[in-house]
Amino acid sequence: MAKNCAVIGVLDNGTAGLSAEALEWIHAADLVIAAARTLDLFKDRIAQAERRDLTGSLSAVPDWISQAMQQQKNVVVLATGDPLCHGIGSYLIKKLGSEVLSFYPNVSTIQLACARFAIPWQTFKICSVHSKDAGEWTVGADARHGLYALLQDIVHYDKLAILTSPENNPARIARLLLAEGLDQEFTLQVAEDLLKVSEKLFQGYSVADIAQLDFNGNDVLLLQRKTAVQMRPVFGSDDADFKQRKPDKGLITKREVRAVSLANMQLDPSSIIWDIGAGSGSVGIEAARIAHRGHVYAVEKNSLDADIAQQNARDFDIHNYTLIQAKAPEGLDDWPDPDAVFIGGSGGELANLIEYCMQRLHDCGRLVMNFVTLENMHTAIEILKKTEWRWNFIQLQANRSQPILHMQRMQAENPVWIVSVTKEKC
Repeated sequence: MAKNCAVIGVLDNGTAGLSAEALEWIHAADLVIAAARTLDLFKDRIAQAERRDLTGSLSAVPDWISQAMQQQKNVVVLATGDPLCHGIGSYLIKKLGSEVLSFYPNVSTIQLACARFAIPWQTFKICSVHSKDAGEWTVGADARHGLYALLQDIVHYDKLAILTSPENNPARIARLLLAEGLDQEFTLQVAEDLLKVSEKLFQGYSVADIAQLDFNGNDVLLLQRKTAVQMRPVFGSDDADFKQRKPDKGLITKREVRAVSLANMQLDPSSIIWDIGAGSGSVGIEAARIAHRGHVYAVEKNSLDADIAQQNARDFDIHNYTLIQAKAPEGLDDWPDPDAVFIGGSGGELANLIEYCMQRLHDCGRLVMNFVTLENMHTAIEILKKTEWRWNFIQLQANRSQPILHMQRMQAENPVWIVSVTKEKC
């Protein structure tokens, strides 16, 4: 047997679920690394080996392995289910390289959970919430929260199989669904302590019921949407799809200008975006759909417009959008540095906002501004002329068809200047 490291997938049925080769590795091990619960499960088989508990010490595991291998010792790492499915396997490959590791996967707990409920599992989006405990979910939390990535998956997928943890257990995830108003959209099933005497299956419970139950964290949660997600355009929604302030005319960036502005922002799925002077929220909401794994931070000084922007975000089922009612730059210090900034309204603070945003932008980040007045355009150009930033502008003036009797005529929209700035140091 080569003296390297074996990463073996185990389940709560212990040695009963292991191959002869995996058992041989365990029998010959000089060092066994596993969580405390797994070490206890295999204590009779590894009585002669040195044992190390990896709980809370994951970062030390590669060094433990390297040191033992330098001493020509056989090392075994015991992991739950399939170590290469949201397990320790990918971490060890990154730190040690695949050439020193041998993998012996077991049936994953997701496969077992789906088998218990007689559900084919190949169409499920597999997720893990074994992240640092960030506490209960709160509406408007961003990517700094341990459940943020899960929420974005919940919004975009019809079926999810979730590997939970003691802190981020099924009850906490159910409370997330309640907080985000998604509780009526999903059915839940939970498998706990699979292959143990204490195994429990939860089926037929509502989200509100699950939110009140106690779970030990050794659970697999299956979420299935009652009605498939209705796909809608990523951007280019009609202006009428957005609520606006009535009877006063609300502020909205028209579709033609919105499309060009978003194109100039050069967004990717993980972009962090600031929307300053959000108005009805149209640019920020469509940016949130493009950057579906990122986040949009919006600010609007008018309380009525801010309320409408929030309602539009709910109507578009956006859950990666945070809006504050304030006059920029108030509140911006608390936001993470952006990849792109859109300024649709400046509240008389344009010069300060341009300089502040360019300081905070990531390298190669984009600042896009819309102006309808000569004065704001002049202010922006005078600032940009004194910098080394790359910038350009276009004037966009669209004409929309309007019916007149049995014919069509063209009606001009207000011309808009679109200024695009790229932060250097690319």
